Amino acid sequence: MHQIPMILLTLITAVWPIGPPRPDVLRGWEPPPGPYAAGHRGIDLAAPPGTPVVAPAAGTVSFAGPVAGRGVLTLTLHGTGTPPLRTSYGPVDPLLPAGTAVRAGEVVARVTEGGHCAAPCLHWGLLRGETYLNPLGLMRHGPSRLMPVTGVPLG
Repeated sequence: MHQIPMILLTLITAVWPIGPPRPDVLRGWEPPPGPYAAGHRGIDLAAPPGTPVVAPAAGTVSFAGPVAGRGVLTLTLHGTGTPPLRTSYGPVDPLLPAGTAVRAGEVVARVTEGGHCAAPCLHWGLLRGETYLNPLGLMRHGPSRLMPVTGVPLG
């Protein structure tokens, strides 16, 4: 449920929005049971104020400005289907205006204070249309490996 199709992962090469090194995940994705129910519609990455935020893939800045008093930047990712994937970041100081095309790895914002985390963090969200998805689905998890199975009777 709410997963990104594997075929899509071959279409984009995503990079972590902050780092290297890869940031610690302070709070994971907790999808709500319904569209208006409580949940955590993204992940929180450890990031002190001033940390550069980069585009995880090629896209276009679709929003850059305040939401509920905090800076937010949203990117629409190219080549991700219809409707396209949108990824958002907050709290940030957006460095580019809406309409700007970006490359994967290009700095698009800087983390600011004032987020919902107990420690400084960057909230990273992902949507397709109005459906929230787990942003970690954009990241490659390494090659699959087959492990030997022992102790199982044949036949």
